[in-house]
Parts: sequence; C-alpha cells; structure tokens
Amino acid sequence: MHGRGDGGAGPGVVKRPRSAQAAIGGRRPVSEAIRSGRATRVLIVRGSRRSEGLRSVLGLAEQVGLAVEWVEPRAIESLGLRDHQGVAAIITQPRELELRSLASWEFEPDALVVVLDGIMDPQNFGACVRSAEAAGAAILITRTRRAAPLSAAAVRASAGALLHLPVARVANISRTLEDLKDRGFHVVGLDHRARSDIHEAPPPPRPLALVVGAEDVGLSRLARETCDELIAIPMTGKTSSLNASAALAVALFGYALRPQT
Repeated sequence: MHGRGDGGAGPGVVKRPRSAQAAIGGRRPVSEAIRSGRATRVLIVRGSRRSEGLRSVLGLAEQVGLAVEWVEPRAIESLGLRDHQGVAAIITQPRELELRSLASWEFEPDALVVVLDGIMDPQNFGACVRSAEAAGAAILITRTRRAAPLSAAAVRASAGALLHLPVARVANISRTLEDLKDRGFHVVGLDHRARSDIHEAPPPPRPLALVVGAEDVGLSRLARETCDELIAIPMTGKTSSLNASAALAVALFGYALRPQT
C-alpha cells in the first residue's frame, strides 16, 4: 500500500501547499488529519522509530488507502515544520462557517456551543478547540476580527481537534449570543468577578452556550451584559488566574457536563 519503503529515495524538498492547503506536523495531529479525511499526503522521515504513535499513523493511512512518502528530515523542515516528530501531512484546510450558515445550523436539544470572545493566541485558541471538541461541543464560535486564525499552528495546538470541530466566525459576538438565546440557548459567561462559582451553581440547562473572554481582559462588556448568567472558577492557590484554554477546560468538565439533577 505504501508509496515507498524505508529504503526508497525521497525528495529533499516538498512542494509548498496551495492556498487552500496547509502543512502540519506531529503524530497525533497527523493521525487526526487522516481520520478527518483532510490529509492528502503523509510524509514520514525515513528510519523513524516505529513507536505506537507512528504505527497509528501508518495503520490509519493504510485503512484509508493513503500512500505514505518516506523522506529525509529536510523535506519536512522545508515546509516550515520543526517540532514534527518525523511525521507531517498536507491537509485541506477546514472551511469556517459564516453567519448565514450558523443561522441555519440545526442544533440538538441538548447542544453545547463554545464561544470565544477575543482569543488571539493560536496556541490558546487551539487548546480551547481541543477541550471543546473533547467535551462534545457542536460548534465553536469566534470573532471575525481580533481573534486567532485557523492556522496550521492552531491545528497542531488542538492536537488535530480543529479538523473535527466546526468553527464559525462572526462580526458581533453579543448579537450572536442574542440569536442563540432566541433559539433557546442558556448563555453562561466565565467571569472572575461573578458572585457564583462553578461549584455553587446548579448544573446549567441545555442547550448551553459557554462564553470565554480574552486572555488579558476577559469578557467584553457587551458580551458580559448579554449573558444569562456569569460564573467564576474558584482559585484557592496563590495563582490568581488561569489562561483562557485552562479556564475553559475547567468550566466544561467541572460545570457544563455536570448531569442534571
């Protein structure tokens, strides 16, 4: 099945992806790219140790009939990938949903939506996506402006989850929250100044939209005022705050996923 064996001659430089494509590195992100059907090529450094992660990549590629190209390290590094663990993929980038598509999106009665209000760091954005996808979110909504792009770095930071979770970009977060409320969503924002914390608050009703603010300033004023409810994460140590992705993970698994009583 594989295109070249370990002893075959691989190219020294790989052609740069087209504008609708991107290169990602790392065994877990590449595995998820194959699972999602977005990987068009898989590159592996010749002589790589057959670890469990690499065997997973090879097995998934074989399952979908995707030929593996065995290459020299410089072939992957020429794509701008450094921490690639000897594995890379060329992927078709996922398309972001526009407001019109979001408006017609059919949500399940118990849907969970994650809304990011100004997350600009790709690593933080990717980590938020990873937690949201793991928690079973139906969709992730973020800003059109002042927000991290859907990039290869974000895909890597999400461990490939960004290839599975739909992302919608909107120009006006507060208006989008109002639209979600009109569709029956209970909108909860994370705010360290909230009077109730995730332990004190009862399990939230569904469908639920959970809103997380920017790394430095938190929720914008309009987003905060639009929320039905604000909750805080209790901090009992000497550290006074969490970054956005860590806060989201805590809120998702310590609050949003609590069973209804």
